[in-house]
Amino acid sequence: MEDAGLVTTDDQETRAALMAALLKRLPPDKGLGLGTMFRSPAISWRGNIVAFAGRRRRLIVKLPQRRANELIDAGSAEPVTMGRRTMREWVAVPAQGAGEEALDAWLPYVAEGVANAQPS
Repeated sequence: MEDAGLVTTDDQETRAALMAALLKRLPPDKGLGLGTMFRSPAISWRGNIVAFAGRRRRLIVKLPQRRANELIDAGSAEPVTMGRRTMREWVAVPAQGAGEEALDAWLPYVAEGVANAQPS
């Protein structure tokens, strides 16, 4: 994917392409797929959403609460608030760079979200 605009716009089609590109970078797993969360394109594992494309160039990912707090405390992610409620296990990771650079930066968070969704 050479289009640097892939991570710089909020339109639905571009965000869907972004999630599809991230999914292709993950190790093959029959449980992985694309879905939606709050009408946003998402990556799921066995039907459970683990990450979705947020607005303003952010990846929203579900992680264990402790890990989410670590990322927020380090300034690497922001808390996710729905209405007045802060979601304890969800964080927003801003894009670092554009295009391939942003995908490379987000991939470890998506992989961590997938690993967290799988039973131990």
